[in-house]
Amino acid sequence: MSDGLQQVPQRNQVDAYRRHFMAAVTGAATLATLAPGVILREASAATRPDVTARPPEQPATSVVRWGMLIDTARLGDGGAAMVAACRREHGWGHDPRASPEQQPQWVRTVRVTDKLTQHSFTLPVMCQHCEHPPCVDVCPTGASMKRADGIVQVNKHICIGCRYCMMACPYKARSFVHEPLTDQRPHSPRGMGTVESCNLCVHRIDTGRIPACAEAAPQAVIFGDLNDPDSRISQAVQALGGTQIRADLDLNTGVRYLNI
Repeated sequence: MSDGLQQVPQRNQVDAYRRHFMAAVTGAATLATLAPGVILREASAATRPDVTARPPEQPATSVVRWGMLIDTARLGDGGAAMVAACRREHGWGHDPRASPEQQPQWVRTVRVTDKLTQHSFTLPVMCQHCEHPPCVDVCPTGASMKRADGIVQVNKHICIGCRYCMMACPYKARSFVHEPLTDQRPHSPRGMGTVESCNLCVHRIDTGRIPACAEAAPQAVIFGDLNDPDSRISQAVQALGGTQIRADLDLNTGVRYLNI
């Protein structure tokens, strides 16, 4: 009984701290320093049906929903070029002090084999950018967030490293940064003690470009607006379909696959 009574004020202190912390964050400017020489800006997305640059003051909108269609049959390397492009773009996976099992992975290749037919193929797996993301539901601070245009990402300024989102993600698409970092990309700041994952290269999308992984595999990846019936990706999904990984979870993922 005494242990239980001692825990109550501790929980109240934590709740009070979180309320104070969130109030401070809400009132803070959207421009802040994450590490020396590294600046993190609040992201916003293009509001045009195509990947088009937009005025920086214009916020993301639900008129657009960004998505990706990956044809595994056209990936001759199983997605290795996509992984390499993501590493170059964001600088993850090269932390010398982290053990192999602790190296961050924003996207990875997964080998799948049918037990009955023995048919085997490899596909890239990253954050699936769910319409109903479990990672957002469990985050205690709001650091895991979904933009109005469907992009799921992490606000590093208010991530407390609890890793609830990592446990909630059914795709194992999130990583935790264990070690201090150097030589970060200005457009993709990272921080020790925070969670990170694929953000569909928001810095590219917001300036009218496509994600680095899609650019690295143009023969296999279509990126675009799933809400626009005239977009290339919408027409491809309508004509060819598009399989969701773990469709039974009813998350309505923004990343779809062909030939899996």
